[in-house]
Amino acid sequence: MSRRTILVVDDEPKLVEMVREYLEHDGYRVESAADGREALERFRRARPELVILDLMLPELDGYEVCRRLRRESEVPIIMLTARDQEPDELVGLELGADDYVTKPFSPRTLLARVRSVLRRTTLAEESETPLVLGPLRVDPARHEASWEEVPLALTSTEFRLLATLARRPRRVFGRLELLEQLQGESYAGYERTVDAHVKNLRKKLAGAGGEAASASLVTVPGVGYKMEVSGA
Repeated sequence: MSRRTILVVDDEPKLVEMVREYLEHDGYRVESAADGREALERFRRARPELVILDLMLPELDGYEVCRRLRRESEVPIIMLTARDQEPDELVGLELGADDYVTKPFSPRTLLARVRSVLRRTTLAEESETPLVLGPLRVDPARHEASWEEVPLALTSTEFRLLATLARRPRRVFGRLELLEQLQGESYAGYERTVDAHVKNLRKKLAGAGGEAASASLVTVPGVGYKMEVSGA
């Protein structure tokens, strides 16, 4: 069985080598890049299964790298940020990152996040009956979703969010409950990260099916969200 490849993008050589040591010891193959432009080149050549991406990079910063990666791939992205401030993480999530880790961090913590993100991606690909709610179709086995047969280009986190809501239409999910579904019970993150992913998902639904599609993801004030598709 071939080893999964992870691209580590950071301009701190000691940090990259530390992360490389832990990842390779856990069985992963590691590619690395020290700036944003090199990161894009390495990504296109190696086609990794996951990207660990620092925000503060020379040439192109992590935000721009994430934006460009999302134009061409749904690869899971874990962002690294040196600032423990909510707006930084939310901007990264709104650009399509799946998770984030704040520096300084324990290598074991990062390794646990890597395992978790890849495990969730694998589970999303396992065989399961497609979910059909009127014009919305979510196929977990193929990791595909569409609105009136127009494909939705979703990140792995956005896909899990949509699938979670679609499995139980009209059922209201609290933000913390959705966060636990998306990131795991041990994840210590902001509940507002769910809002960032919902915002992205609504944009993509609107792009495929207009206002009716976007409106199917309903906000329940003070509680959370539910999926309610007209005619389903």
